[in-house]
Amino acid sequence: MLNKNFYNTILSQTFTPCGNYLVLGDIYGQIWVFHLSKIIKPDNSTQQERLPKNVFTVEEDVQVNSLVTTENFLIVGTEGYVYGYQWKVIKSMKECKAAWRAMIPSSRDKLEKCDVNCMTYDKSTESLYLGCADNNIYLMKIEGGEIVQTLSGHTNYIHSICNIGNELVSGGEDGLVNIWDTRVKTVTNKIEPHKNDKIARPELGNWIGAVGFNDDWLVCGGGPRLSMWHLRTLNTSMIFPIENRGIHIAEFRDNNILAGGTADYFYNLSFNGDVVSEIPISSVSIFSAIHQDDPYNVLCLAGSSPKIDICSNFNYRDQVLSLC
Repeated sequence: MLNKNFYNTILSQTFTPCGNYLVLGDIYGQIWVFHLSKIIKPDNSTQQERLPKNVFTVEEDVQVNSLVTTENFLIVGTEGYVYGYQWKVIKSMKECKAAWRAMIPSSRDKLEKCDVNCMTYDKSTESLYLGCADNNIYLMKIEGGEIVQTLSGHTNYIHSICNIGNELVSGGEDGLVNIWDTRVKTVTNKIEPHKNDKIARPELGNWIGAVGFNDDWLVCGGGPRLSMWHLRTLNTSMIFPIENRGIHIAEFRDNNILAGGTADYFYNLSFNGDVVSEIPISSVSIFSAIHQDDPYNVLCLAGSSPKIDICSNFNYRDQVLSLC
């Protein structure tokens, strides 16, 4: 019998709140849970111990587009729904059932479900921002699964969102990077990278696949080249000279930028454009990159294959984990 996991794609990853487990979501609706210590220290573990601690299905053949960790729940974003699974259940039982499920309202045909493409968690308000395929961003209260805000400012679906305090940044298929003030639910500034001839790559399209920001700077990329902008003046600070055919990951880490997508490498970059490190990857495209410092210093890269690249620092790949 053909093992469908040979053709699997991993769309999302997260860590448990304790940092001891790696959680993956794939295109078949499955959640995979691995014990990190068994992976990071392979000399002290058997092959059996390196297998997933748990695998369960959210919904058959429905993509797990996004995963978010809260203190009590694993939040799962799929086609039309957001699910909440209790961590104590995930780590202790094989048969996992969602503690709750919330439906995403679709502004399109009522028969068509609205994909939850990306999510970010606001711990201060116990809320989720959901970037969806109906061009909207929804603010959902975790308690009760109630949609309390709708942010409308894109003309095509949302690829990436991130937030710090009352500021939210979103990137979409329409080529827009919107900067929101969530207190007043409006776009306060916007960037259109494809309108800069040095950044635009018309052959790849205008879409923005990844956005990230800190107090002073914003980084974004997709069809347009990876670029960094001053958050207040909206002037371009750097266009990064890295080889790629589309950006899906862009974020700040300390004084560096992590970036990846459809490329031969995952990049660790300095603000002045220098390549600090190039990490070889096992997938044609990287769709998810997560990292933590404690209890294990680790970077996990996953995408268009059943393989996950495990890095114990940000300079090279230590090993490759596989779903099959």
